[in-house]
Amino acid sequence: MELVKERILNIFDLWPSIIRAFRLVWHAAPRWTTLWLVLLIIQGLLPVATVYLTKYLVDSLVALIDGGLTPELLQPTLIAIAGMILVMLISEVLRSFTNMVYTAQSELINDYVRKLVQDKAVEVDAAYYDSPIYYDRLHRASYESHYRPTSLVRNFGSLLQNTITLVAMAGVLLQYGFILPLALFASSIPALYVVLHHRKISYDWRILNTASIRQAWYYDWLLTSRSTAPELRLFNLGDQFREAYWLIRTNLRQERLELARKEGFSELFAGVFSLIVLGITLLWMIWQAIQGFVTLGDLALFYQAFNIGQGLVRSLLNNMGEIYADGLFLTDLFEYLDLESFVTDPENPKPAPTEIREGISLKNVNFHYPDSEKALLDGFNLNVNAGQFVAIVGKNGAGKSTLVKLLTRLYDVNDGTISFDGIDIRQFRLADLRKLITVLFQEPVNYNDSVAKNIALGDLENADREGVVLAAHEAGADSIIEGLPNKYETLLGKRFEGGTDLSVGEWQRLALARAFLRKAPIVILDEPTSAMDPWAEAEWMYRFRYSTKNNTIFLITHRLSTAMFADKIFLMEDGKIIESGNHDELLALNGRYANSWFASGKSDRQSEGSNLSKVG
Repeated sequence: MELVKERILNIFDLWPSIIRAFRLVWHAAPRWTTLWLVLLIIQGLLPVATVYLTKYLVDSLVALIDGGLTPELLQPTLIAIAGMILVMLISEVLRSFTNMVYTAQSELINDYVRKLVQDKAVEVDAAYYDSPIYYDRLHRASYESHYRPTSLVRNFGSLLQNTITLVAMAGVLLQYGFILPLALFASSIPALYVVLHHRKISYDWRILNTASIRQAWYYDWLLTSRSTAPELRLFNLGDQFREAYWLIRTNLRQERLELARKEGFSELFAGVFSLIVLGITLLWMIWQAIQGFVTLGDLALFYQAFNIGQGLVRSLLNNMGEIYADGLFLTDLFEYLDLESFVTDPENPKPAPTEIREGISLKNVNFHYPDSEKALLDGFNLNVNAGQFVAIVGKNGAGKSTLVKLLTRLYDVNDGTISFDGIDIRQFRLADLRKLITVLFQEPVNYNDSVAKNIALGDLENADREGVVLAAHEAGADSIIEGLPNKYETLLGKRFEGGTDLSVGEWQRLALARAFLRKAPIVILDEPTSAMDPWAEAEWMYRFRYSTKNNTIFLITHRLSTAMFADKIFLMEDGKIIESGNHDELLALNGRYANSWFASGKSDRQSEGSNLSKVG
């Protein structure tokens, strides 16, 4: 099943997204948005007052020049000047206040949208993270979500304010004949085409090059990341990744410059056309003034109104183009937010058990990842009794780690069933199912936080200091913690100032403690001793067997020296169980397990393991 796919949008796809974006803005900041709209309307009307005051001022100056400097003739001039100063002062005050309102509004919108993106990233199925197209869409949603909604607000605000002013200016010009408003709008037609056409081209370019942009980001990360720094220096990889980065960036830059060149020529043509229209109409108004049909004040009013009008039309077109571009990218955002999860709660969930009384069963399970046809599990069957400690062993790619994802419903099986105490796990609520299980993943997360928080994240609802300390002891992490400068309050990792880093094995011990903190009846450990030496492994196995003696345990490992302590061992190959039994039974069988045991030179440690079993 194809989870996500790309598509190129056309203009008719945009309006639902734009309308939805305005709803989003309203939900995020209703009060600030209301105040912002009122301020925009007032500011949209102020330029009209300026135009009329200009006409009044010019006519009063002409009368003053013709009639002499008398109080009666001077008063209208002073009133016009005072009025213009007052309008300019009000404009400045409102502009400053609007900027403050817009900042508050933008912060709320940014936080609201970012939360939506984060919620969706946590909510969607793990299967989405196997799709490169999903990463492209997530990249655009994450990057654009920082500013596209607020950009839409800003551009719509400018559009609204400019539209109010333009309509008023058109009304002013209408008194000189209907041809002037028509000429004003006609002069903008080429610019309208240029704006919409090139915004669409720019968007399509971004869609087609998202993978390249992400790849450039990846090479930049390789060059600047702490985790990659040792290998880059040891293997002298800096030049390799720099060249790869700059090759992509050079191609992207050249393509963008070519787009900008074409857009520049188009804008030049549209600008020249607009100036020609302005020149023709201005000549017509001058002729009207020469004939005595209009006054110098009328001429000044016309020039200012038409010139402002053309500027407003250009601004409007730019606003429309930006809104169009915002709509294109917001469509990406909303398509991301609308991604559906397929691993969901059932309509009528059954209550999950608080403990496993009978056992866990996988019957005829088939599974392949969504974007792959290769079957990881093929007719897979497995039965584990309640309280049993089982080990799953096999080569890399045999499907061992896939079991973890299926048992926790990070993925659902394609065919077959997984049941706990005879009930298909798809009949439980996801949250209830996952409370039954604690997991140490093969690649656990190293959280750059305090030691206590690293462990407490395993069960935030029930974590307390006593439980954290006990979990650390059970995982064998207590001796590591005691050697840290601030014990459980030590900040870990090097991402933030003052942090202390740990070795791979020490981080793994903390991850084990995090898994042990959750007192779940099912314990799944994926390669829990991969970073331990044999002595540490033996010590840990003793603690583990003691602290989990009442749990049902899945131990997934490639280490046969770890698997040998399990009640039952299952050997996987090509998605199926090919051998099963305890360690001694499998050695006696003299099959694949026995061959691997002796071939890997583990037999000389069997006595050590037997002694450990006696101690346990």
